[in-house]
Amino acid sequence: MDRLSIAGLFVAVLAIYLGFVLDGGSVATLFELPAFVIVFGGTIGAVMLQSSSRQFFHALSLLKWVFSPPNYDIEQGIENIVLWAEKARESGYLALEDIALDEEEPFTQKGLNLLVDGVELDNLRVSLELDLDIYREHNLRSANVFESMGGYSPTIGILGAVLGLIHAMSNLTEPSLLGQGIATAFIATIYGVGFANLFYIPIANKIRATIHQQTLYREMISEGLNSIAQGENPHAIENKLSAFRLAQ
Repeated sequence: MDRLSIAGLFVAVLAIYLGFVLDGGSVATLFELPAFVIVFGGTIGAVMLQSSSRQFFHALSLLKWVFSPPNYDIEQGIENIVLWAEKARESGYLALEDIALDEEEPFTQKGLNLLVDGVELDNLRVSLELDLDIYREHNLRSANVFESMGGYSPTIGILGAVLGLIHAMSNLTEPSLLGQGIATAFIATIYGVGFANLFYIPIANKIRATIHQQTLYREMISEGLNSIAQGENPHAIENKLSAFRLAQ
């Protein structure tokens, strides 16, 4: 569980809440169902229109990364690679077969299996790089779904404001309905800007940061496996991979 993300969301919402209350506002006035339907529904609809169904639903599946991102331990990864290099040097690549079967991380498991199968060095490198590039691109497109939501939301908030004012202007002779229209207008703008800057854009950036961490870890695994395939000394491999510690 990512406590920093939880704390960040709590601080942001609390700061806005306290600022509004200290200025004499009533929180109940911020809950406006018509404005919410216009802004949230309009934003979701616009993003669905621009996205493929696979990309859209994959983006939703990545929401769990915001509060519970996968853990990729660079230090542990380096230790594992050095251990694999020592085993391969002592007993050959087949000694890594059991390790590959027990490995849970898909990219690492694929790389170990390729090594065990004795594929040529160039094919090993190309296969891992291709897998890494496609995985990164696929997930970055899903992160862009939330970035797009952050772009559409304020604009649709303005659309909601205009619709609210149209409703207000059509009821100038009825003060109760006039107030409702004006409330929808202003709160739609708040929803549009608030959702974009408190949720959608931070979510997109958090997913991108997680993808960056995954990519860094997998690049290290790829480099380590290629070094093993070249028969490099385990100590030399460890020294080479130590640069990844600084890039975390």
